[in-house]
Amino acid sequence: MTARTRRTVSSLLLVVVGALAGCTSYFEIPIQTPIQPKLDTAPFQRVLVAGFIAGGSDEVDGNLETVRLLRSQLRNKSALRVIDADALPLGEVAAKQGEQPAPAETNGTATEGSVATTQPAAAEQTTSIRDEKDLEPLERVFSNVAYWKQIGEEYQQPLIVTGSVLFMPHSRSGFVQTEQEQYDSFGRRRVVPVRTYRERKGFILRPTFIFIDGRTGETLHTETFREEILFNANQTTPALSSYFELMDRLLPTFLNTLSAQKIKGTRVLLK
Repeated sequence: MTARTRRTVSSLLLVVVGALAGCTSYFEIPIQTPIQPKLDTAPFQRVLVAGFIAGGSDEVDGNLETVRLLRSQLRNKSALRVIDADALPLGEVAAKQGEQPAPAETNGTATEGSVATTQPAAAEQTTSIRDEKDLEPLERVFSNVAYWKQIGEEYQQPLIVTGSVLFMPHSRSGFVQTEQEQYDSFGRRRVVPVRTYRERKGFILRPTFIFIDGRTGETLHTETFREEILFNANQTTPALSSYFELMDRLLPTFLNTLSAQKIKGTRVLLK
């Protein structure tokens, strides 16, 4: 910062301080800033949270838990009607489709046997999906237009929400800076930063949300997130609790894809 810039900043600070000193009072006004949705949902009246390819941890069923959570949120925060249906066992569907030739269409309709039918979801086996590398070959199911078009026809052509959810155990060790209270010989308290070496463990949540047009089977929008949480190694935290805490961080962004959201804040007015 140059001397001239410092003088300018100092002058501005003096003006602000003087203005505050001359004010007899101030008050805060709550405001709400609307944020428009990222996706145009006008063509749809219904939304189907279909199911997710899930993996990473055996402690949490990422498919069922994500379907339940997103449906609950959409019922409260979206104008679309949420369809109640069994969550698709999408991991199994993707594995079966990977063993078959790519589906073809004839005169706009899928050929017989090219599309897997929907089935009620059981607790999926996630032991074979541990990370992004295991997930990659299964993600081809999301580009199977014929499959998603058939799903859309079964549920009156809604907006379809699907994708993948990886909820993986994670550990890390290293130096962590914390604050520690200290008192001198006169009893005066002060807080000093202290670096300590710690072993920490927790989870990584990496969901991908894919929005598909149920009328055509085409993908409209895709978003991928990554959230991480770590605890002291001696701290016992349930995996499901960590999953919900991580999902809570990204839910506002997910909801903003489909509906207008409002950010709350305040403004200070001087009198």
